[in-house]
Parts: sequence; structure tokens; C-alpha cells
Amino acid sequence: MGRGTLLSCPRPACYLLLLLLGNYGVLGSSGKQRGPLEERQSDVTEAAPWGRARYEAVKKQLGAVGALSKQYWQYLACKVWQEGCGKEEKTGPGWTLPLVGQDYLEILSAWYCSFGKCCKTGDCRIINNVTGLELDLHEHLHGQHLAKEIVIQAVRGFLESPQPQKALVLSFHGWSGTGKNFVARMVAAHLYRDGLKSECVRVFIALLHFPHHKYIDSYKLQLEKQISETVQLCKQSLFIFDEAEKLHFGLLDVIKPFMVHSDKSQQDNRRSIFLFLSNIGGSAINEVALDFWRAGRAREEIPVELLEQQLQLEMLQLNGYARSHLLEENLVDFFVPFLPLEYHHVKLCARDAFLARGLPYTEAALDEVARMMVFVPKEEKLFSAQGCKSVSQRINYFLP
Repeated sequence: MGRGTLLSCPRPACYLLLLLLGNYGVLGSSGKQRGPLEERQSDVTEAAPWGRARYEAVKKQLGAVGALSKQYWQYLACKVWQEGCGKEEKTGPGWTLPLVGQDYLEILSAWYCSFGKCCKTGDCRIINNVTGLELDLHEHLHGQHLAKEIVIQAVRGFLESPQPQKALVLSFHGWSGTGKNFVARMVAAHLYRDGLKSECVRVFIALLHFPHHKYIDSYKLQLEKQISETVQLCKQSLFIFDEAEKLHFGLLDVIKPFMVHSDKSQQDNRRSIFLFLSNIGGSAINEVALDFWRAGRAREEIPVELLEQQLQLEMLQLNGYARSHLLEENLVDFFVPFLPLEYHHVKLCARDAFLARGLPYTEAALDEVARMMVFVPKEEKLFSAQGCKSVSQRINYFLP
């Protein structure tokens, strides 16, 4: 009974399972006539009480595997490969899976999954830790109250929806260094155990992955294949497109079918998330922030509706990403504006950089790092022209 089931399992998993189950159950094969070998073992153990105790302990442990291996294996197959989860076989009266045994199998399941594909959906380590994402953004994303609010609400609402109508599409806009890439990395890190390294996460950088327009037909085929394979492999996938404003129009047409409403005859893309990162609209966002500052109003008073309106006006004047079907057909669910960063925001970035490297810092050191940055406009010197980009490199000046 147990032998046939056990021999059909993957060898590494079987070995570990045998070790983990060593403390459970009792031997149910008593009453058989002992052979010559057993007689000799008995003589030895009778002559040495300690040796006999060891022998009986080993017998007891092996008996546990024989009694429970099939039930444990069914439980393991359900947890790891999602097979046989609905099967329930009659067992002896009062049989239950020991709580500690369940803990061992949870460890075994995580161990097995760490080697790669552990179920038909591909990466089984989807964690969707929205609470952790919210806390991380609150602590480390500076000066972006609107981006925090929109991203958290959008991601939480999408993940909590039992049957979303389409893929979630977010379009990040703002100057370089304001936190667009940082937020994209945080989303990946808190939705997937392996973060950006997950099989279910794909990152495309326009000028790196699609540099030559003369090869656009080849790029289109490759992009469609990679997206399709990832969606098939994973029950929830994440696609990040950096420098989206530089994507060729043809590539955007390839992406579009994966974001529209799916029906039963199509591949189900509704559990996918698309993040587009772009510098488009950065100037319009900065103008609104500057106007509020000149009027003596706090940046936290800026309404997202005003920024969305300014973004769309600027994007209508451009080609490529801004005028693609993604926007014309309202496939983008949320425009996420990233405001320009001020002096005190740069100091907070410098503080984070010191802490990340385990280095002590002083207020004077933070001020010195901030003063190294270029601030605009020339008159007000209000916003960092590079945001927080290169801040982590600048603290090298303070190393002993």
C-alpha cells in the first residue's frame, strides 16, 4: 500500500518526507514469524539492552512511514502540485494528520517550491502582501502622497476582486528620480516572493530591449511570445515597461490585446498587471506643483483630477505611447502622477541611503548631500532636477 505510492514520488522529496515522518505512528506488522536474520538481531539486542532499545526505536519509526505514507503523500501532492486535493480515502478510526506533521509538510512544500515550478501555474510563491507594500511605501517613498494612495487602492481593489473584468493597467508619470521605478520594484517585491526575479514578472526597457526600429517585426513577435507564455505559466503576472514613451507604436499594438476585456474564447489575461513608466507629463505636473507653492498652498492640497487633466492635455500633443490605442480606448485604469521632489525630500532619500548601507549620519551630512543636487527653477531653486537619483552614489564622499 505505502510502497507503491512512495516509489512514485520525486526522489529528493521522498527522502526528505521519510526523514520528516520519522517520529509518528506505531508498527502494525507484529505477529509475523521471524527469519534467521531477525533471530540473530534478537540475540544481539537481548545481549545488549541499549542496542535492543535502538533497534526497537528504528522499527517504530519505519512502522510510522508504512502506516501514514499514503495519507501524507496525498496531502503533499495537494499542497505542492495541486493534485488529488478532493480525494478522501477511508482510514483507520480516528486518523488525523498530526499538527506537527502538517508543519513539516508546509516546510517541505516551501522547500520544494524554492527550486522552481511547483505547480501548473508556474510560480506558486505569489504572496500579494498589500499591507507590506503600503507600509514600505509610507516609510520610504517621499513626497508622493498621490502616488501612494492611487497605487495602494488600485492594487488592493484589483487583488480583492474575485473576477476582474480586465487586466490592471497603471501609467506612472513624472520627472526622472521621483520614484516611478522604486514603486514598480516595491510592487513586484510585495506581490511575489522572488520580486523582480520571479518567473511571473517581466521587465522591459524600451531602449535596451527594443533599440532598433528596423527590427520592429522581430521585436513584436518576441514580445507577444514572452507575454503570452508568462500569462499561461502564471495565474497572476506582472509586466513593467520602463521608458514607455519610447516604445514603438507597433509594440503597443502587440500589448493591447492582453489588456482588453477577455471572453471565454480568449486567453484569460484578467489577472495580469501592467505598469508603464514614462517621463511624459513631468513638466505639466511640475508646473501645477510650482503654482501651488507660489500661491502659498501645500503640495498635499493638489487634487489628482487636476493633474490627470494636465497629463491628458500634454499627451494629446504627442505621438507614440501618448496617442496609442492604450489611451484612446481607455485601457489605462489609473494615471499615477509623481510630483517633483523638494530639498527636504532629498534629505530623506539621503538618510535612507545611509541606513541601507548601515552607515551613521548627521544632519550636516544630509544637508551636504542635498546641496550637491541641482535645483530648479533658477529663481526659486525649489525642485531637484534629478529627484533622488544618484543620491546613494553621493554618500560615497562621506565614507572613511
